[in-house]
Amino acid sequence: MVTVIDILNILLPSLYALVFTVYTIDFVSDKRDLTSSKKLFLYSTVFIHLIYILLRTWNFNHAPITNKFELFTSIAFTISLAYFLLEILTKVRITGFFIIFVAFILQIFSSIFIENIYEVKEVLRNPLLGLHVISALLGHTSLIMSAIYGILFIILYNKIKQHNYGTIFNKLPNLELLEKMSFMSLLIGYIILSFSILIGAIWLPIAFPDFKHYDPKLISTIFIWIVYSSGIAAKIFFKWYGKKVIYLSLVGFIVLIFSMLVPIIFKTSFHNFQ
Repeated sequence: MVTVIDILNILLPSLYALVFTVYTIDFVSDKRDLTSSKKLFLYSTVFIHLIYILLRTWNFNHAPITNKFELFTSIAFTISLAYFLLEILTKVRITGFFIIFVAFILQIFSSIFIENIYEVKEVLRNPLLGLHVISALLGHTSLIMSAIYGILFIILYNKIKQHNYGTIFNKLPNLELLEKMSFMSLLIGYIILSFSILIGAIWLPIAFPDFKHYDPKLISTIFIWIVYSSGIAAKIFFKWYGKKVIYLSLVGFIVLIFSMLVPIIFKTSFHNFQ
């Protein structure tokens, strides 16, 4: 099985390079002849990457989350999966090269430096922890994508106000679609992050019976969840649209970044167990 894992590890950067190339050609070209090819290449790459993640987890008896290069491939997978889900929901495929490029770079570094690790701390072998971390990565990735589309919305909005109709104006989706993509990414991230919080709530008392409820990471995560819950409620019940939705995603992104830094800033957080 290790041989298959090593082959997939070599294959994945090539697959991401192919997907990125096809999406880039389709973006810069005035023709739209690659729609079917893009779907096939992206979906195949996501599926093969999923097989790779599952094989590593099964063979080494821990999810690929024990060091930064394992995390790189897990993040690359969650990026491509999040974008895959977004394409299905929005049917918009023109912006894929922005997202796939990040997954491509992360997978290159992972494939070069990743090691086959058998010996890890026992807590890292818990399947609930693996599920919690992977779903958290997927949720965070989707929320970051929401912010990226929000930034593209702001750029395009300002270009329109300035009557600057250049390449960006011609290539990007319109403002309505960018808002939709930002919100749908936010919604995907929110749902998956909620699932991750639920799994964490089940796993945490088992792994750390003496954990503190006022742990900085717990508090910041709940705060993020409240921020996004409030924004989604405003969108649905108060009919927020346009820049209000975009600002929501950007504010949430700032809070999200702070939350990601919490284990580094507060060394006492249980998220430093690695």
